[in-house]
Amino acid sequence: MKINTLSPQIHSRRDWLRQVQKIGLVTLSFCLNPISAFAKKADAALAIEKLTGSNSIQEGRVSLIIPPLVENGNLVVLKVSVESPMTEADYVKAIHVIAEGNPLPNIFSAYLTPRSGKAIVTTRVRLGDSQRVWAIAQMSDGSFWKGYADTLVTLSACTEMV
Repeated sequence: MKINTLSPQIHSRRDWLRQVQKIGLVTLSFCLNPISAFAKKADAALAIEKLTGSNSIQEGRVSLIIPPLVENGNLVVLKVSVESPMTEADYVKAIHVIAEGNPLPNIFSAYLTPRSGKAIVTTRVRLGDSQRVWAIAQMSDGSFWKGYADTLVTLSACTEMV
């Protein structure tokens, strides 16, 4: 009778693969959970804090226009304008857009110079859920200004399975 010396190794390898598979399924179920994919208000606040540091943010000067009701969150038209003379002495350095309900709250940043002419940015963004969207303007004097808009998204983006 021939004894298979590889049997214990194969058995332990199978046990090891089963354990790895269980860990993988737990991790995969957490990653695919739509609730864990969305950012929280605290995540958006942290993103804003990283942009502004310890500087205070004033309300006004920033106008964010976004439809109040969006049928599909994949292509949402967004327009940000900032009241500024756009001169060498007083201009908008950057416009940052933060979405509270997206997996990554910082949607985009646009950097401007006095040669930009006007502080207006129009683009399309993806929104993961109904949420508040913030626009933060950084001025050349170091001040920060904010504006926001709320939108209701009926078909969410950012959570689709490919």
